[in-house]
Amino acid sequence: MPRHPVAQMVVVGAIASAIGIALALAIDWFPTDAAEQAGPIDTLYDILMVVSVPVFVLVTTTVLFSVRLFRMRPGQEKEDGPPIHGNTRLEVIWTAVPAILLVALCSYAYGVLRDIEEEKPHELVVDVSAQQFTWRFGYPQAGGRPVMSTELVLPKDRPVRLRIRALDVIHSFWVPAFRVKKDAVPGITTEVRFTPTTAGRYPVVCAELCGLGHAVMRSTARVVAPAAFDRWLARERGGGVPVERNGGGTNG
Repeated sequence: MPRHPVAQMVVVGAIASAIGIALALAIDWFPTDAAEQAGPIDTLYDILMVVSVPVFVLVTTTVLFSVRLFRMRPGQEKEDGPPIHGNTRLEVIWTAVPAILLVALCSYAYGVLRDIEEEKPHELVVDVSAQQFTWRFGYPQAGGRPVMSTELVLPKDRPVRLRIRALDVIHSFWVPAFRVKKDAVPGITTEVRFTPTTAGRYPVVCAELCGLGHAVMRSTARVVAPAAFDRWLARERGGGVPVERNGGGTNG
């Protein structure tokens, strides 16, 4: 056995962790963000990567060094090997440290989730209907039928609340640029909140396998200036039809 194997493991692990963290943070994992919620979500992802890489390196390095140092050598095929006794202190450490780490990460993630799901004033409510293999978007109107569209049109910098329903099977509403994804489940209404911050067109995709046409279940989220959104809504008003629901009901 080489001298100071633990020291060697620490050095190799530190170097590998530094390289892994640098690569993880250098890779552009997501498309350009276009919503207020994207920043906290991206930061959470980076923190998870920074924590996960050293954990992966620690486990891998320990396994590789153990294979090299404690492997069976010629002539030892019939030996039983020395008896091994437990180390209570070590067992407490490797149980307590991961537990503390998990609690800390879960607490931080919960805080991010609470912040991005917080209700905001003057929200634009949009009803999202998912059906094999299309998306439909309804804009409820006071005292009238909703404005319907196959494209999700949104005003820039205004909070949005989507009420998502599935008319047949389970779907999943996902806009990668907004970093929001929510399942559409038959019989219930799910909600998601976000605030678009950058004008442009962004793909809306279904992230849940929903049948043969799943790959083509796509639409577009178009973010425009508030004045342009008002003009679009005024032009479309009056031509909508009621949003379909399982079991009927009214907008509210």
